[in-house]
Amino acid sequence: MRGVFAGFGKSRAFAVLGRALVPADRALLRISGGRIGVGTAVGLRTLLLTITGRRSGEPRQVPLLYVERAGGYVVIGSNWGGEAHPAWSANLLAQPKATVALRGRTTEVTGRLLTGDERQEMWDAVAAYWPAYGRYAVRASHRDIRVFLLEPVSR
Repeated sequence: MRGVFAGFGKSRAFAVLGRALVPADRALLRISGGRIGVGTAVGLRTLLLTITGRRSGEPRQVPLLYVERAGGYVVIGSNWGGEAHPAWSANLLAQPKATVALRGRTTEVTGRLLTGDERQEMWDAVAAYWPAYGRYAVRASHRDIRVFLLEPVSR
């Protein structure tokens, strides 16, 4: 199913549609505990990340594509190739403790911004899964798209 959307995912029309569907995706993922969302309905790996707003202190939720690597979840702050970093990524930098809702489970995680070779390795893994990230990087050429590893907190 991903293959059907991968080509369309590179288009600006997809970015517009994707942004419009985020509230529905967020609501479905919240209600289902990360089991069902717009992305998962079309076969995309999607998690619901809950972070703390850096200014408000309030919980903020965002659905994100991910790949599992290094015992955690790699997520990309592409903002659909927009000019600015997404707000959720600035929130995660300010307060790295967060939660992930996925497959009916909520997991406490710590977000870590990746750099250097580790960033490149994880970027390649996510871009192989969702090739549209390559196009987003071209659109956002004036900034380095942030790549995070969400590492589960040991209890």
